[in-house]
Amino acid sequence: MIGKLKGVIDSYGDDFVILDVNGVGYVVQCSGRTLQHLPRVGEAASLAIETQVREDAIRLFGFTSNAERDWFRLLQSVQGVGSKVALAILGILGPAELATALGTQDKAMVARAPGVGPKLAARIVAELKDKAPVFGHVDPAVARLSGEDETKSAPKPIQDAISALVNLGYGRPQAAVAVAASVKALGEGAETSALIRRGLKELAQ
Repeated sequence: MIGKLKGVIDSYGDDFVILDVNGVGYVVQCSGRTLQHLPRVGEAASLAIETQVREDAIRLFGFTSNAERDWFRLLQSVQGVGSKVALAILGILGPAELATALGTQDKAMVARAPGVGPKLAARIVAELKDKAPVFGHVDPAVARLSGEDETKSAPKPIQDAISALVNLGYGRPQAAVAVAASVKALGEGAETSALIRRGLKELAQ
């Protein structure tokens, strides 16, 4: 089984890259996020590889880190999630974002991925919520703010910023994640307007 490939980028496709390793071109399927982070044609690249062997084909999936590959494997343990859906989710959410989404039970964030409906997103969150800490760290402040009671006890600028984002249509856990990240970046003394602006930037990423 192939676990890693290191070579030169030969060419790109819509959802794959051909990696030239000592004259042999390997077709490696990747998420859109991974493809965006790879270098230009002719430059060196290294990918963590997941090999899937089927009766009619051997498929290689490439990732920029071992953590991303671990998430790819874990996602497929959920019924209804195959390699295509797992790649779609990882194309929208990085390992840390996915860990946070599961840790805060944010089904809407997972459902942003193409091919993931509300029911499947709910199943993914429910089945993987206890496994998230194994693969990524969820900021304790984020976990606290995602709860209604903790939100009410937070400083007023934080409460107001979360309420503003919720009024704009974002889910409360999703808004709490964005505001918590904004507080971390701007400091605890940041004003509501600054937290909202920064929060919208976080949500747009």
